[in-house]
Amino acid sequence: MQQNLYAETKRLIIRPYENDDYSNWLHQHEERLPSQHKYDQGKTDMSECTEVWFYQLVERHHEMIKEDDCYIFGVFHKDSGDHIGTIDISTLLRYDFQWGRIGYTLHNHFWRKGFGKEAVQAALDIAFKKLDFHRIEAHINLDNDASVHLAKSVGMEFECVRKGFIYEFEEWTDNLVYFINAT
Repeated sequence: MQQNLYAETKRLIIRPYENDDYSNWLHQHEERLPSQHKYDQGKTDMSECTEVWFYQLVERHHEMIKEDDCYIFGVFHKDSGDHIGTIDISTLLRYDFQWGRIGYTLHNHFWRKGFGKEAVQAALDIAFKKLDFHRIEAHINLDNDASVHLAKSVGMEFECVRKGFIYEFEEWTDNLVYFINAT
């Protein structure tokens, strides 16, 4: 199934991580700029992220794929091969719903180049055409304007505010829910 979870756009390749991605993944994390806003980690301490640690992470990712729990994709620049970021698609409920959630993070030194929109559109294609989801949601913090803009740019529609939806920043926070259904 994993070889099937691949998308290529004009500039990007979206696919599950492999062990060979370690050096590229680590390098691009180390190249991050300082945090640009509240939802940007910026530079982080990568000292615990050894090669063995990464291999175990990739193995867990592949297990989650086999279990249909979560699909975690690396986003890579087609020409340079640079690791640009990560997109995840989580299964919320299958059966008569075929309902999932999408999350996206790009390294901040690749922002404002249109990569986010290109990568999320490709990941949505995988979600609908290869993983057979009918509905995908993005759960976004109320003040995360960049994420809202990205969701709208790929055709997601605002549905509601879910109150006390996720525990983060040491409290239960509200989230905006944007969604898109398969056509």
